[in-house]
Amino acid sequence: MDNDQQETFRRLLRAQRVWDTTLPGFDPAGAPGAPLPLFHRWFAEAVAAGQREPHTMTLATVDEPGRPDVRTLMLHDVDERGWHFASHATSAKGRQLAAHPYAALGFYWATQGRQIRIRGKVSAGGSTESQADLHARSTGALAAALTGRQSEILGSQSELADASQAAWERAQAEPDAPVPTWTRYVLDPYEVEFFQGDEQRRHVRLRYRRENGGWATELLWP
Repeated sequence: MDNDQQETFRRLLRAQRVWDTTLPGFDPAGAPGAPLPLFHRWFAEAVAAGQREPHTMTLATVDEPGRPDVRTLMLHDVDERGWHFASHATSAKGRQLAAHPYAALGFYWATQGRQIRIRGKVSAGGSTESQADLHARSTGALAAALTGRQSEILGSQSELADASQAAWERAQAEPDAPVPTWTRYVLDPYEVEFFQGDEQRRHVRLRYRRENGGWATELLWP
């Protein structure tokens, strides 16, 4: 990239605005004693505010040598067990979680200037739960799972097209087709942080931390 291209990029980058809208307030004094009810509330408010794809999140893991890795995927549920997602056990994330079963999740809802960070231990569900998770989703999700080979080297786009077409046909003909490597995971949190942005940069950060079988809360400097 030459200097003109670099400078054009920098001007474009600096021209982007953050939170060009009125942001909601957040009084941590009124927050519940555990993070789950607050997450449910903020999620509903994000949907009501028109946030696109609020159920997408980033998942951070580490590989065998301890190098970080990150990707975006879908949230499948949040309950007393934790935050649920799914993937192939043979995928990069599946192999990484098998070797190092700790991860971090991140949500960012720009319409309200809100961010949620979650850290915890991840466990894999059994076959019955995992297959039920898959078959409760769309035909496209099943077709993608049946295509398989996630994170493997792809020889060509035509190879993918052929495998995908065969997977779609099977998913439509066999809506209960099993995918043995499909695994539902749940992250049991030991730390959850809620971030509310502020136009004057007086951001509110409320962290929940596991302590003595319950939750302790603390405010953080922005």
